[in-house]
Amino acid sequence: MLFLRSLVFNAVYAASAGFASIPAALLAPFSRRWGVTVAYWWVLLNFWTLKHVCHIDWQIEGRENIPKDAAIAYWKHQSAWETLAQLLVFPLGQSWVLKRELMWIPLIGQALYAFKPIAINRKSGHTAVNQVLAQGSKRLLEENLWVMIFPEGTRMPPGTTRRYGLSGALLSDKTGRPIVPVAHNAGDFWRRNAFIKHPGTVKVRVGKPVYAQGRRPEEVNAEIQGWIEAQMKEISPGYQGVVLQKPRT
Repeated sequence: MLFLRSLVFNAVYAASAGFASIPAALLAPFSRRWGVTVAYWWVLLNFWTLKHVCHIDWQIEGRENIPKDAAIAYWKHQSAWETLAQLLVFPLGQSWVLKRELMWIPLIGQALYAFKPIAINRKSGHTAVNQVLAQGSKRLLEENLWVMIFPEGTRMPPGTTRRYGLSGALLSDKTGRPIVPVAHNAGDFWRRNAFIKHPGTVKVRVGKPVYAQGRRPEEVNAEIQGWIEAQMKEISPGYQGVVLQKPRT
């Protein structure tokens, strides 16, 4: 039964992504708002399917910690789940920091333009950091868009983490906009590249904004990572917080 439920969801997920990417890709160059709207309803469809087919629901704590003005979001990265959930948790005015290879996927890449992405080459080191600082400052201060970052740089297996990249903390220092940390345990139910989706309730916790101005970026990241990892040990049974290799940016 678990296999069949997962099969149904994966089929809906893949097919709906293909169908939704067509209008999103066509609309994105002309109307960012309509491209984002298509993506938003696509996420709602897949969350409905997750709930009613795979029995994966979600709950959130800390919405009151989300500032009114655009800021930087730091998400724990374990699953594909949070890439969808960010559209439901934060305001729709978002700019995603993502690997540039995603922009090369036919239709999907064109649809992603609706989010004014900061598409980086993760192997380029300081060049990628400077790109996040330049484009991220414009997104935050001129366009009032949230900058969404997965500071671990890649999806991590449950129970693990890695040292955070510095670009988000440097961007916060430069712009004066805070970082809002987000912890969740989606990886317990929808693991990286896993076909099987396990039933349960994803617990999401949004932390209080952290300001970086006048502080060392390493200090800021240590504070945020410490908070996120502490939440993970509470919401994810058996979570160890093993630190793996460091990120490139």
